[in-house]
Amino acid sequence: MNLAPLLAALPLEDNLIWIIAGGIAALFFLVFLFVFFSFISLWIQSLSTGADISILNMIGMKLRKVPHVMIVNQKIALVQAGVKVNTQDMEAHYLAGGRVPQTVKAVIAAHKAGLDLPWRVASAIDLAGRDVLDAVRTSVNPKVIDCPDKNMGKQYLDAVCKNGIQLLAKARVTVRTKLERLVGGATEETIIARVGEGIVKAIGSAHDHKEVLANPGMISQTVLHSGLDAQTAFEIVSIDIANLEPGENIGAKLAADQASADLRVAQAEAEKRRAAAVAKEQEMQALVQENRAKVVLAEAEVPLAIAAAFRDGRLGIMEYYQMRNMQADTSMRQSIAGIAGGPTDSSSRGN
Repeated sequence: MNLAPLLAALPLEDNLIWIIAGGIAALFFLVFLFVFFSFISLWIQSLSTGADISILNMIGMKLRKVPHVMIVNQKIALVQAGVKVNTQDMEAHYLAGGRVPQTVKAVIAAHKAGLDLPWRVASAIDLAGRDVLDAVRTSVNPKVIDCPDKNMGKQYLDAVCKNGIQLLAKARVTVRTKLERLVGGATEETIIARVGEGIVKAIGSAHDHKEVLANPGMISQTVLHSGLDAQTAFEIVSIDIANLEPGENIGAKLAADQASADLRVAQAEAEKRRAAAVAKEQEMQALVQENRAKVVLAEAEVPLAIAAAFRDGRLGIMEYYQMRNMQADTSMRQSIAGIAGGPTDSSSRGN
């Protein structure tokens, strides 16, 4: 049917409207063809693999600025691996800042290894900043941690047995990731600290260092039965004592230090008692001098008393000479007996 005669018969304004409408329709048709052919190959790939992502969903991803090609490819990988994950959940994880390809690889690896790792848990681990793929690899293939950590600048753990001998130990801890506790669980640093504490406790409870050197496995058994992996993101598979050697005799050193300290205390106490004795001696000497001065003063009053007795007539000359003779006789007897001059010598000399 030829529309030209009909359009020619219409007024000019009507012709213009029809032309504009036709142009708009043609433009929409071209846009539809462009969008269709842009997504058709990806849609066919999705349809043939069972990913079941429609063209409208792809267009919606494009409008939401979600990389639809990446989402479709990752969804295909999940479907081919036999893992069911909702497309909206993958989009939400991307929009939340998650790493979709790495999370998908972790979920597929866990599924292949027979581990239970739902997409919800995997995305939470990824958003928490953990390497979820490395966690799955560690869960499948346990890794070895040195205790103590060499990066901390310490080569050995040192502990002292009950007999005072120091032992230097180095352990290698094999751990496996527990995916269900990866979010909120303690990390490797906690495992190293707890194992180190357990080794020190096991060595410290031994009565003799020779027992530990002869049977290092007792340390591993003690530490393993302590439940050190509780509330951590790892499960301890085994603890192997890589090196164990004796160190210093800490008990003898402490005993020597204690004896030296006791000696210094005793010397200080002796010096304190000596100083007190010297001070007491000085006090007694001062007291003796004071008493001697009192004796001298008392002896000085004897001649005065005799003179006063002469003046008052209470003492005669004959009585005085009798007293002198008695003093001389007493002094002679004391000299014969080997005794130094008596108390009246000074008064005699004074008269």
